[in-house]
Amino acid sequence: MAISTLPERPRAVLVGVQLPGVSDEEHAADFAELRRLVHTLGYDTVATVSQKRTRLATGTVLGTGKLKELAALTGGPGVISSGASDRTSKAREKWEAAANAEPAPEDGAAEAEADDVEPEDALPPPPSGEDDEAAPRPTVVVVDHELSPGQLRNLEKATGAVVLDRAGVIVDIFHRHAKSHEARMQVEIARLNYLAPRLRESTGGRERQQGRGAGDSALELDRRRIRDRLAELRAGLAAIQKDQDHRRYARRDLLRVALVGYTNAGKSSLMRALTGSTVLVADQLFATLDTTVRAMQPETRPRILVSDTVGFIQKLPHDLVASFRSTLDEALEASLLLYVVDASDPTWAAQLEVTRTVLREIGADAVPSRLLFNKADRLDAAAKEALLAQHPDALMLSAHLPDDVAMLRKRIIAFFESSMVEADLVIPYSQQGRISEVYEHTTVVSQAYDESGSRLRVRGLPGAIAKLTQLFQG
Repeated sequence: MAISTLPERPRAVLVGVQLPGVSDEEHAADFAELRRLVHTLGYDTVATVSQKRTRLATGTVLGTGKLKELAALTGGPGVISSGASDRTSKAREKWEAAANAEPAPEDGAAEAEADDVEPEDALPPPPSGEDDEAAPRPTVVVVDHELSPGQLRNLEKATGAVVLDRAGVIVDIFHRHAKSHEARMQVEIARLNYLAPRLRESTGGRERQQGRGAGDSALELDRRRIRDRLAELRAGLAAIQKDQDHRRYARRDLLRVALVGYTNAGKSSLMRALTGSTVLVADQLFATLDTTVRAMQPETRPRILVSDTVGFIQKLPHDLVASFRSTLDEALEASLLLYVVDASDPTWAAQLEVTRTVLREIGADAVPSRLLFNKADRLDAAAKEALLAQHPDALMLSAHLPDDVAMLRKRIIAFFESSMVEADLVIPYSQQGRISEVYEHTTVVSQAYDESGSRLRVRGLPGAIAKLTQLFQG
């Protein structure tokens, strides 16, 4: 009987350039994060190629030496071969030299460019042996930088592998994980914006532009289709966002808490613990993309709504930030932001700054906030004390410990109660059918009756009480 086996996952090589101002720890953290992104996308990382440079090489990101080292892993030629005929002009030769980004220094520029040159004798010898022959070569190269269409094409020629940049990986992950109609539309907008300038670099792109007649080329037709599709998506998304705005407007008088933070910091776990909802919890990047809004359980009076927003990440493509602007508006319109941080991650400070930077861009930095160090069960006592010494007002907790979740719930309630006031409301008997609105937006301390109607002593936010007073006096 034949035994079926699962297909082997594609093998990938990670490529990164450590630029000036990036520490070794930050560079290692970038690689670790890229490895997780690649794993989420379905690839296994089998090797990494890194280089310190003052800038990215214009045509190939890496210098010639490191490019050959990368090509040795993938089985590529290690140089940029032109698909055109052998006839080349001096201008063409000069362009190819510039594309390799290793021009011979002139006029005393040797010292300035010394950091960019990777000497051949500094490279480790290529791997050899039976294991190397047995293992299949990597078929994917993932670069930890955003690449231009020309750089993508040049690296594919030099390595003979499929080349992805960080932005492309993130967009593809979003594309796979989008579930709701709104999220799928948001991701498709970002994906088309990413693909549009790269159309001419696709396989067969050059041939498709040859033999133009009086009409448009196939490339121009593709670009027109993308423009039309983008217009259609934006119109559809605007309609959905209008509906979302109406829903947010209906919730304007409710107490709202938004969980914000880096991807995989544990926001969804906290959401489940606080609300009893069944949102997806998975140990992977961008497991959830849709904003979920649920009432905190056990329910309070007035009700407190908790929303789980999309996670952030280093170098998040701008098109994705723009597309998910409506999702981020949940944070902008919240009464309280809870910054969820993975306390066990050594780069938590940089991750927190990424979150704050994105929220600052949409104006949400003015919303009151509290800092939560999640996954504290993975830390020892000394590490916890060190974190609390840096941030004495932060909360240290684990979303998996009921006592910690109960403590957080009390802190959330206390935050809202600190700004509540007490007032008396008189509800005429003719409007008794609307008394439920009072219970929804305030806490009723006492209730009595007289000839004018129900007299309620309530406790709530000043804005909610003012609106209720106006409602029953109108």
